Amino acid sequence: MEEQVKNIEKKHIEAPVLPLLPLKNVVILPKSIIPIMVGRPSSIAAVEHALKHDKTLFISAQKEQITESPTIEDVFQIGTRSTILQVGRMPNGALKILAEGICRSKVVCSENQEEFLGVEIADLPTKNNKNSVKLEAHWRQLKELYRSYVKLNDKAPSDLITMIKTPQEIDYVTDTIAVHVNLSFNERQEILETIDLHKRILRLCGLLKKEIEILQIEQSIRGRIHEQVEKSHREYYLTEQMKAISKELGREDQASEIAQLRIKIKKLGLPKEAFEKVEKELKRLEQMPPLSSEAVVSRHYIEWMSAIPWKQESKDTISLIQAEKILNRDHAGLHKAKERIIEFLAAKKFSKKLRRSPIVCLVGPPGVGKTSLARSIASSMGREFVRISLGGVKDEAEIRGHRRTYIGALPGKIMQAMRKCKKTNPVILLDEIDKLGRDFHGDPSSALLEVLDPEQNNTFVDHFIDVPYDLSKVMFIATANMLEGIPYPLFDRMELISLSGYTEQEKVIIAKKFLIPKNLVEHDLTTRQFRISDEVLTKVVNDYTKEAGVRQLERTITKLMRKTIQLLLKDKKAKVVVITPTRLLEWLGNTKFKKTSLNSSKDRIGLATGLAWTEVGGDVLEIETTMLPGKGNFTLTGQLGEVMQESAQAALSYIRSRAKDLNLKNKTFHTNKDLHIHLPEGATPKDGPSAGITICSALLSILTNTPTKQKLAMTGEITLQGRILPVGGLKEKLLAAKQHGFEQVIVPQENFEDIQDILKETDLKDLKIIFAKNMDQVLTLAFEKSPLKKVGRKLATR
Repeated sequence: MEEQVKNIEKKHIEAPVLPLLPLKNVVILPKSIIPIMVGRPSSIAAVEHALKHDKTLFISAQKEQITESPTIEDVFQIGTRSTILQVGRMPNGALKILAEGICRSKVVCSENQEEFLGVEIADLPTKNNKNSVKLEAHWRQLKELYRSYVKLNDKAPSDLITMIKTPQEIDYVTDTIAVHVNLSFNERQEILETIDLHKRILRLCGLLKKEIEILQIEQSIRGRIHEQVEKSHREYYLTEQMKAISKELGREDQASEIAQLRIKIKKLGLPKEAFEKVEKELKRLEQMPPLSSEAVVSRHYIEWMSAIPWKQESKDTISLIQAEKILNRDHAGLHKAKERIIEFLAAKKFSKKLRRSPIVCLVGPPGVGKTSLARSIASSMGREFVRISLGGVKDEAEIRGHRRTYIGALPGKIMQAMRKCKKTNPVILLDEIDKLGRDFHGDPSSALLEVLDPEQNNTFVDHFIDVPYDLSKVMFIATANMLEGIPYPLFDRMELISLSGYTEQEKVIIAKKFLIPKNLVEHDLTTRQFRISDEVLTKVVNDYTKEAGVRQLERTITKLMRKTIQLLLKDKKAKVVVITPTRLLEWLGNTKFKKTSLNSSKDRIGLATGLAWTEVGGDVLEIETTMLPGKGNFTLTGQLGEVMQESAQAALSYIRSRAKDLNLKNKTFHTNKDLHIHLPEGATPKDGPSAGITICSALLSILTNTPTKQKLAMTGEITLQGRILPVGGLKEKLLAAKQHGFEQVIVPQENFEDIQDILKETDLKDLKIIFAKNMDQVLTLAFEKSPLKKVGRKLATR
């Protein structure tokens, strides 16, 4: 064994320091679970340290029971790496823990911590635990002896040795038998230190034989004495024994603990149904041993019921002026979202009967401030704020909780949030609600239907709590990036507030007012040491970021600050660092997102420029077409989705139906020519109907050999009759057109009111917006020379 331990020490790699818990006259074996009373200050500190980390500690027995302050020399070097399963605090400051042995371990070295002794250990794997005839023979002998022992000792479990097949199971059961056999302290330590499985089984067989002989003699003596003991003496003996057992099990402490819980529950003012449920659990708890598994479940339930707020409500500080100041202080732009929030606060202040809070869903690209806006709403109302991340949640029990029949059951995320905030009317953010999953465990989005329905959430039932709970005072705010990911029944219960991406000017303002001051503090820089002008900031926004929000912008700014710190440390004389375009090129590299397009191309035949909406904002979409000799084949490339492919088919059908009105040189092109439409950046998926008029213009350009105009972009859905239908994402599309240097944009006439709202909050002075009802009007403007024989009606402009 010593030789094996030395080998283990050689192989030992630096391990984390574990707290040492020395025990008096107690040995814990692997896979055994024992209750331990911890009273010494150093031992309490060791347990507290373990609880703060991974609940792992090293338990070893003292060599002498009388030693009160044991050192590393006073304990056996071989002990058990153990984990803490349960902790109970006693009124006198002591701890009552339930520990489980994991494996045999040996002390490699020790070091004194401030309040306890720490050790580095190496695990001792069992030796000779492979299948062999010798092992089988030893195991059969141990089984026979244990069967004889069970017949003499009713307290020993009889099912330990059944269904044991593998050597690993024999190893585990051998230790378990040693736990249940009445062995002395030194004998248990000897079993613990025996790493060789063959030797351990043989030693345990010898001990079992000795114990069987003792039990047989005791049984014989007990039979003779039983007839001689009088009834009164027996009752006295049993009474005293019960008192001793109660004292050992800590039942006196449990009674006082239950009395305190009753007082606490009465002060909470629980509803009748909830109070009856808790009272029932308290009565059950009184009848159970304090360390039994059932008692742990009941105590866990009662603790949760007492920790959830039932009547504690925070008072709303509804000041419209103050709320508006907070929203404007924390966020730039987002006028519609702020206006809706102020509307709700005004209605709540005006009407005292308005008890139900709205269910708001903030939809927008990543990084536009949805989460921080929800936090500002809570701050403006004076309410507690809790965030629940729903991204990737696939189990219904994450929302409704687990039933208490399961081991480790817990309430769902909603009730956990209520316990965290300790108020009945917080603001709860359901973050990334469009990324909910579903599998065989259930559909969490269906579980949210009750939570987000004002008609039902006043009687929400969590599976763990198992009584109705009122969520009607809670203000739920959901966030999402895409509406398509939200199930319709869930979407129908929420009020939608769309958050568009920030404009170039808004990003510069956010950087100056929020991002730069915040990161200057974090990097311990001053405004004198780090200077950046509005022009350079604008260049950073345009050339080094491509997003609707400001996360990428913040990362770029922090990189510039790190480079600034590096320069200040290298050059001690430098006191001020000014960020110039030259430094941008040196520190950030070449421009990452060039705003280039085919505007400068002279050959515009077969080309048309459209506008697209993406999750990170607007973008420009160049559509290329070419015509080849063939048999009328129509090819679409560029990873186009089904909707966009159908838009291309509709555009082609429109052109064929209007062949007489268009200056087509080859009116039978659909039989003797092949057409190919390609959208560059083929690795990026593209879909949606808004490129319909752009595809139609590109096709007509190649069919009529007429170039399209430069610096003109367009967006709109086309029908077979040439009508132009409205599209979405116009703010992002128009901003993209402006950033790429376009001068004119054609949009559907039915989007006129949307454009007016956009113009109120966005500076688009240099961009001429033209409204069109049908394709004839588009063709009149999109080409250098109109392919129509008859000019369409006059176009409307803003």
